[in-house]
Amino acid sequence: MSNKGELRQAIVAVLGHVDSGKTTLLDYIRKTRVAAREVGAITQHVGCSEVPIDAIEKVAGVLLDRFKLRGKLRLRGLLFIDLPGHEAFTNLRRRGGSLADIAILVIDIIQGVQPQTIESINILKARRTPFVIALNKIDKVPGWKSISGANFLDTYEKQSSTAKQYMDQRLYRIVGELSNLGIDAERYDLVTDFSKQTPIVPTSAVTGEGVADLLVVLLGLSQRFLADRLTLKSREGIGTILEVKEERGTGTVINVLLYDGFIQKGDYLVVGGKDGAFITKVKNILMPRPLDEIRDPRYKFRSVSRAVAASGVKIIAADLDKALAGAPVYAVRTEERAHEVLEMVEKEVKSIVISTDKIGVIVKADTLGTLEALVEQLKKMNVPIRKADIGPVSMGDVTEARAVRETEEVYSCIICFNVDALPGVEEVAAAHGITILKDRIIYQLLEKVEKYLKEARESKLRKITQEIPLPAKIRVLPKYVFRRSKPAIVGVEVLEGRLIPGTPLIHPSGREVGKVHQIQHEGKPLPEARKGDRVAVSIIGATVGRNLREGDILYSNISFENIQILKSKLKDYLSESEIKLLNEIQAMKIRLITRGEL
Repeated sequence: MSNKGELRQAIVAVLGHVDSGKTTLLDYIRKTRVAAREVGAITQHVGCSEVPIDAIEKVAGVLLDRFKLRGKLRLRGLLFIDLPGHEAFTNLRRRGGSLADIAILVIDIIQGVQPQTIESINILKARRTPFVIALNKIDKVPGWKSISGANFLDTYEKQSSTAKQYMDQRLYRIVGELSNLGIDAERYDLVTDFSKQTPIVPTSAVTGEGVADLLVVLLGLSQRFLADRLTLKSREGIGTILEVKEERGTGTVINVLLYDGFIQKGDYLVVGGKDGAFITKVKNILMPRPLDEIRDPRYKFRSVSRAVAASGVKIIAADLDKALAGAPVYAVRTEERAHEVLEMVEKEVKSIVISTDKIGVIVKADTLGTLEALVEQLKKMNVPIRKADIGPVSMGDVTEARAVRETEEVYSCIICFNVDALPGVEEVAAAHGITILKDRIIYQLLEKVEKYLKEARESKLRKITQEIPLPAKIRVLPKYVFRRSKPAIVGVEVLEGRLIPGTPLIHPSGREVGKVHQIQHEGKPLPEARKGDRVAVSIIGATVGRNLREGDILYSNISFENIQILKSKLKDYLSESEIKLLNEIQAMKIRLITRGEL
């Protein structure tokens, strides 16, 4: 399997919503327990493992005989890619989806189509990747009596009519949900045209029911429809770096998904790096044993002189500490060819650029894929990013955060996914008021970021509004005068903006009304009132019937200087309507000055 034109293994991506059972499904096939060892039981990185054809024949022998496929399978097996399910890993899934020949979309039969299910479908559609649906967790169907390791067709026939009915209802409800997304799906044994319909295979990752059916469907579809795609097109090894790891006694190594050609000891290796592409030489190639997982192996890796696509390999070479997870890698035979490829890889790496802002947070992660995922999620949260990089937090990162702090205190933090700080860095950061947020589970990290930013913004808002009122436009409600003066207490409706205690009020005629002392609702004091709120306010300096009347429209009395401060320092905290209100107050004051009324 080392020549152009020969078939390689099919690469199978496993996608789906978080906690739908993706890794557990693979664990059953491999007889591993990777899922139990994942942080928070959630996949955070791309993993891959080889399932050879003889292992599939052992699991699915009965079905191969039933469908008369034994001896007719030409593929050497399947290479599974295990992809993170959390929505933050969109980019990582895109990269895996683009490498995959075929995919398994795992859907929880009880939960149905969920947000990441839809996201995964969109990725597969965009990449035009064919897929099979594993309708997982059938062991959770009420009344279902599991038969460990049984194929679905046999176990289904032995269920009670109640269990069958419930399962059928759930399956066809999901078929309807998929139809709304443009997917024509059907239970695999009822599919009439595999080129047009997406097969659904009911499975249980816990009991193994339906797993044999799933493997047979994958093999059958791959062999029938993907022969051209599975043909080796290059003698040079072409792959993607899944992970860069420091290993005791070995140094820095890279885990690579090899998807075309072959790699051998002594090859020149062109690697995408943090500072651009570079050339090194392959010292050794290690492979996990069949059915093992490259990310978290049970057994010792075996050393090989050559590895052929498609496979997951661990490569040992010099200077791999400069490698960038997620970047391309090429194995070539001559130094001359290596320099030719170097320029191409350089361009490819430069295309993976994370745009940054002058003012923003510092983001650190362990791989390019997780960094991209984190950055994309932060951008969805409208968080600006000054620097995004791979590796531990350094003194340089603290210096960057200090520079941000001088201009915008809120964003002077460092956000770290699955990395630590170098010795002494956290102490220096704390001394300069720089917050370092860390976690090994991405959604928990994002929750920490959200909480930190909310508290930081509220703190900044409190500091500024101690001196400057926020924009507000209110109407004095008729028949809600509770006290006429010293201070006047009236009912008001907030028409626009936010009313806070201490806000001086002005009439559109230029008449100064007084200052808000307290805001109450049903007898309880409030820190603020927002648009649409109806509250009681006490106004020092106001007298109903003299400078304050029922039905009056009043505005925050904000100076021109303070209007500019609010627009510049609080632009990220004011809504579009509040900015418009500031402009309205400014225009009103200009009009009054022009008329000589202010």
